Order: sequence, then C-alpha cells, then structure tokens
Amino acid sequence: MSLLFDDFAGWKTYCQENSSKLYEPVLTYEKEQRGHEEAEVWAHLQKAYDVMKEAVHAGLNEEMSSRSGMINNGAKKVFNHPVSVLSPEFQKLISRALAAKEVNSCMGRIVAAPTAGASGILPGVLVTLQELHKLEDRQIHEGLLVSAGIALIIERKASLAGAVGGCQAETGSAAAMAAGAIVYCLGGDVDQVFNAVAITIQCMLGLVCDPVAGLVEVPCVVRNASAAAIANSSAQIALAQVSAVIPVDECIDAMGEVGQSMEERYKETAMGGLAATITGKSIAKKVLIQDIELLDDDQGQE
Repeated sequence: MSLLFDDFAGWKTYCQENSSKLYEPVLTYEKEQRGHEEAEVWAHLQKAYDVMKEAVHAGLNEEMSSRSGMINNGAKKVFNHPVSVLSPEFQKLISRALAAKEVNSCMGRIVAAPTAGASGILPGVLVTLQELHKLEDRQIHEGLLVSAGIALIIERKASLAGAVGGCQAETGSAAAMAAGAIVYCLGGDVDQVFNAVAITIQCMLGLVCDPVAGLVEVPCVVRNASAAAIANSSAQIALAQVSAVIPVDECIDAMGEVGQSMEERYKETAMGGLAATITGKSIAKKVLIQDIELLDDDQGQE
C-alpha cells in the first residue's frame, strides 16, 4: 500500500505505532492517494454497499437468465428450496452470493470486489453478516475498508486477476477479503483478522480459472457461493484463535508463486479445466454460433 506499508506485517506495525484501528490507514490511503475528503470516502462506501445490496435483491427477485443459457435463476431456486442443508442462514448466504454474481453474468450492475468474476462474495457475506448480527452500516463500511486493504496487499504481492494467477487470485482474494471483514466486524483483533485471511488463502490455493466458453458464468457463479462459505468457515476458525501456522504474508507469497507456475491454459483462456471438457467445448461452439447469427442480424438491419 503506497506511502504506508507493503505487506500485512507492515500494516500491523503501522497500526501499533500509530494506535490506529485496522481500517484507518486504508481510509488515509483513500484520502491522500485518491484526493478524497473523508466524507466523500464514507459516501462512496455507502454507495458501493447499496449497489451490493441491490445486486443481491435483483438476483433473488428479477429474471436472471444469461444469453448462453448457462445461468437460469439458480439463486432463487436455492433461496426458496424447502430443505436447508445446515441452516436457513447458510442457505441465505449461499443464495445471496449466487444472486449478486448472477446479476453480473446477466449484465446487471455490481461492485467489482475485487473483480467482476468474484462480485458475489462480499455482497453475500456482508448482507448476511449484517442481518445476523444487527450491525450498523458504519461497521460494514469499516469492514469494506479492511477488505480493500487486504486486496491492495494481495495485488502488490501476488495478483487479483484470473488471467495472471488463476481463480485463486479472484475468488480466493475475494474470500480472503470477506473473511477479514467478518472477523473485523465481529470485534476480532489484528492477528485474528490476518489469520482469517491466511486460512482462506490456504483453502483456495491453486484454484484454476477455466471459464466455459470464455464467459464469466460457469464455474464462476457457483464458486462465488463456495468462496462465501469458505470465508465464513475461515472467520469462525480465526475468531477461535486457531492458528493458520503459516503467516499471512507467506501465504500470499505462496499464492503468487503458484500463480506464476500455473500453465496458461488455466488462466482465464478457456483452454483447460472445465472449459476443455466435451460439454464445455459444445457450449463454446453453441455460443460462437449465437454470436455469429447475432452479428449477421445486426449487419442485415444496417
């Protein structure tokens, strides 16, 4: 993070030396680097959170069918299903993460947190967290600043892009951001927050980016739901002061190393993994034909 620190160890030291809360140096970064007044930062956070909540609502109440046919109102089906695997709260968490990501896949408005491909994780986690624990918006906004700080360091030390580091860099980073925000919002200390990030990265390490037909739909949408679940499990573990053993900075370094060594076909090229299966290739061919037919129709109307 420019001016203040470059890693999680530096973030902790800065907070200790300046008697700062974890979100405060990120707020300073936003003010100094972006040229915003403090009131503007809080207003932007409110707007971002409002968009997240709107995406969750839209995904659960509006038609969510993508042109490819791969997305077809899955969030609503999960939300309304009569059987809860664990609890109604877990069911809400999963469906909300699906909902916000389906909005993205259907060309709706979302917050890239940190990317569009991982845009369902923070909304699903934070909306559910706020509902369960009756948190004020200000607490959520501080949690968003903490999650932004986590993303800034991951970006500096590894990557947030699937094309660079695989899906571990997208949904993995978003899950780590969400886990850290959960622990912060529930009163965890700096070590617990960073431990939650480390545990999450360990769980997501090595995940490839293999979008079927090159679209950010399959397996991206369901991975958002799984990542939201992992964020919550990591937060629960960290709050109980169970150690990740490997320090968070070393976990991020490992993620960067894995991303660098990952074959290109597993980095958002749609050439490996699920995209390279028989069904994946068949869907890609169908989508290509649809695109050609649409282009022909557009040219015919000119």
